Amino acid sequence: MRTTVGIIGGGPAGLLLARLLYRADVDCVVLESRTRDYVEHRQRAGMLEQGTVDTLREAGAADRLHAEGMVHNGIELRFERERHHIDFPALTGGRTVTIYAQTEIVRDLIALQLADGPPLLFEARALAVEGADSARPLVRYLHAGREETLTCDWVVGCDGFHGVAREAIPASVGRTYAHDHPYAWLGILAEVPPSCEELVYARGEHGFALHSMRSPSVSRLYLQVPVGTAPKDWLDERIWDELAARFAIDADWTLERGPITAKSVTPMRSYVHEPMRHGRLLLAGDAAHIVPPTGAKGLNLAVSDVRVSSRALAAWRSTGETQLIDRYSQVCLARVWQATRFSYDMTRMLHAQPDGDAFDQRMQLARLRRITASRHAAAELAANYTGLPLPE
Repeated sequence: MRTTVGIIGGGPAGLLLARLLYRADVDCVVLESRTRDYVEHRQRAGMLEQGTVDTLREAGAADRLHAEGMVHNGIELRFERERHHIDFPALTGGRTVTIYAQTEIVRDLIALQLADGPPLLFEARALAVEGADSARPLVRYLHAGREETLTCDWVVGCDGFHGVAREAIPASVGRTYAHDHPYAWLGILAEVPPSCEELVYARGEHGFALHSMRSPSVSRLYLQVPVGTAPKDWLDERIWDELAARFAIDADWTLERGPITAKSVTPMRSYVHEPMRHGRLLLAGDAAHIVPPTGAKGLNLAVSDVRVSSRALAAWRSTGETQLIDRYSQVCLARVWQATRFSYDMTRMLHAQPDGDAFDQRMQLARLRRITASRHAAAELAANYTGLPLPE
């Protein structure tokens, strides 16, 4: 096959890019290594900045989001058995966030793509990107038991941290910056209505906890656990007891319990690859950067990358000029590093540090007290959480 843009990865980044390119009359092909069923059921975060909602609307993929998404006007911070509300609209001039599961975004985009869109190949495993610095890069991939070749004008790697796209950038050209946090998150899905109207971030004596939701009837909760923890290490009753202890406040509030339907452990990692472009290869989303989920930035950064790359590629297709593509890495990395900083700061502020001492604990509390006592500090958190302005 031959196409203008070859997209490796059929997650939200690759699917959204394909949709935006299609609406801009740029032909493309999406290669996804997994089955459709796997992709549509892959659990990921679902907190959307307003810019992400706007981009999905621009792609024509926001009808169900607007009907079913849950708009949140803030978050709650809990520490020292106190609760503090951070009012996003009041602090940011009206900005909010929306809860809409990533699984639903993927289902929406796949349905649109298959009904009216460019080719989307499932179980098409990319093997390598070749000739990234040439005028005609190609992607070798395995599909239906045969090795095939996709020749492109441009390749966009949306294939995640373990994908092949980043491997096509020579070590002499690329550089990585990484930090592994010394703890992980144990996440659960529970068939029980959320015990709160907005997300709750709690700093407890034994570590961090987060109360989120997937829908009005399904709760999503997280516990800080040691690195190397296996989901089976935690029985359901123990999980609920520890969550209740970390969320405890001196007020009339109860954590509702219900059947746990899924458990998983997520490592906490910060990772950035520079540059995000080499020749005619662009990286987007987790292929280029990963942030700890504390700041809820992973999906939103991927959408920002896709927004920039789709406009740059559409401009090249219509004019032949590469000015926007030439600026792609610089523009995206400016936002990536700010999101990385914010996610790192939130993580350090709210998690018990395994090697920490009394001084570290007091510093964490001082940061939290500053945010809850100062409108300026709260506004800084709200501005970053709801999303910095998207690149134009």
